[in-house]
Amino acid sequence: MSENLRLVADLALILTSAGVVTVIFKLLKQPLVLGYLVVGFLVGPHLHLFPTVKDAADVEVWSEIGIIFMMFGLGLEFSFKKLFSVGSKAFITALVGILGMIGVGALLGFVMGWGVMESIFLGGMLAMSSTAIIIKAFDDLKIKGESFADLTMVVLIIQDIVAVVMMVLISTVAASKNAGAGREILMSIVKLVFFMILWFVVGIYLIPTLLRKFKKYINDENLLIISIGLCFGMVIVANSVGFSSALGAFVIGSILSETAESQRIEHLTESIKNLFSAIFFVSVGMMIDPQVLAQYWKLILSLVLITLIIKALVSSLSALIAGANLEDSVKTGFTLSQIGEFAFIIASVAVAQHVMPSYIYPVIIAASVITTFTTPYWIKLATPVYNMLENRLSPKTKNALDEYALFGSSNEGKKNWSSIIKSTITNVLVFSVLSFATLLILFEYVIPFIKKIPYVEMIPTWGFNTLCAVGSLILVSPFLFGIVRNSPKTHELYRNLVKENRANMLAVIVWTLFRFMIVFYFVFSILINFFKFTKWVIFLIAIAVIFLLVLSRQNLNRFASMERKFMKNLDGEGSVK
Repeated sequence: MSENLRLVADLALILTSAGVVTVIFKLLKQPLVLGYLVVGFLVGPHLHLFPTVKDAADVEVWSEIGIIFMMFGLGLEFSFKKLFSVGSKAFITALVGILGMIGVGALLGFVMGWGVMESIFLGGMLAMSSTAIIIKAFDDLKIKGESFADLTMVVLIIQDIVAVVMMVLISTVAASKNAGAGREILMSIVKLVFFMILWFVVGIYLIPTLLRKFKKYINDENLLIISIGLCFGMVIVANSVGFSSALGAFVIGSILSETAESQRIEHLTESIKNLFSAIFFVSVGMMIDPQVLAQYWKLILSLVLITLIIKALVSSLSALIAGANLEDSVKTGFTLSQIGEFAFIIASVAVAQHVMPSYIYPVIIAASVITTFTTPYWIKLATPVYNMLENRLSPKTKNALDEYALFGSSNEGKKNWSSIIKSTITNVLVFSVLSFATLLILFEYVIPFIKKIPYVEMIPTWGFNTLCAVGSLILVSPFLFGIVRNSPKTHELYRNLVKENRANMLAVIVWTLFRFMIVFYFVFSILINFFKFTKWVIFLIAIAVIFLLVLSRQNLNRFASMERKFMKNLDGEGSVK
């Protein structure tokens, strides 16, 4: 059989077997993911009762594409607007729960003699819950509309984001060859935040605009091709700057999720995502080795017990700390007590990068399968556990829990500070990234290219530097203006804070000065790059330039135009028909 036909034969075996087994699992009302894992086990190299896959390497390539489409689909379902609209409760629940499980994983890894980073990644895998399994359980139990369900779903989104960060860290640890390379890890996180903001802002500004401009030429077929092309293109971009394929697919999916075409793209790509996701989970099942499971059954049992008991406790306490009531906290904790499919991806990346031992892959899969089966029963168990706690708690303790508030300040003050953080800190972060990226492109690529243009050398050096400095300032001026600008709503919030407490005036002044210092840094960097005056002269010139930038009505108009276009794209106006 030729090489190409061998691949076709393997795919035929995988998909035919998956079709039969998933029908059986559908009749048994079990998750399809489990059916795919079973198929992988049956046709894999470790069990010879059935025909087996002949070329596992090719299947691994297809499964890599499966990860890309899974992450792309996850990005399409992701919503920054929804994430920021839920308040602090879900963030605190997720982050405290993840840190708690990382601590548990670190302790377990220490007992097994693992290194620090291996133990942290083990805890991270234990912290990941399954969105697909929980959604199915909610539908089956008809509890999707309950208050704890909304909290649980947002916690799952945050877990997915943390999983993406973990995959970046795994690559960093593998590249550094040093599990204690704290500086490299910190720089990777900073680099990740920088590129995520840059890609998201530029993508939201450009992609919906182009879709609207060419909407009369775009039908379903074009949109499908464009979407997949953007997905693979961002995968290449992410790889070129040192990130994983999964991150690139997630980023472009999250960008497209904020456009008017998100649901349409999700519908068009759903079948492709399902196909390659099935191949991925089958390839995961092929890694299950009965001999490894028999050898490490104690570890598997430990992971299952930790997930069902310790994770339920940690997640419940996390929700309680975040300010949820006791009933919602218990139900959220018991709902999150399983190991999700993201743990498979983290494990596969960690094993491929030689960051973790190879046996962790089948061990995590086995523990995940067991906890998946227990999920609906564990959700049901949450109610009697809550009733038991409710009956045993004293009235004083119950009142204290009901009145518990995470922050001690007034509600109005919390509301004002929350709004200021969302409006001003977000602006500072986004426009600082855009300013830095613009100057980086100018200094590294544009200006060196201009210097190579014929006859440019005839321009006096002082004249060329002046033109470059002025041009650079003009290009970044809307972003610098955005860093220090306060909207009318923010001005009103500042006034309310000062009225509430005069001591807040100092915080307002310090924060305002800090934002002007950021602008000064960018202006000073431009001027000192082109002029050789003393630093004090450049300092005074920078101050004058900042006042001109801030007071310029042209800058205000340019900034307002850019902001309107970005918000129009973010709100999904002008869809392609």
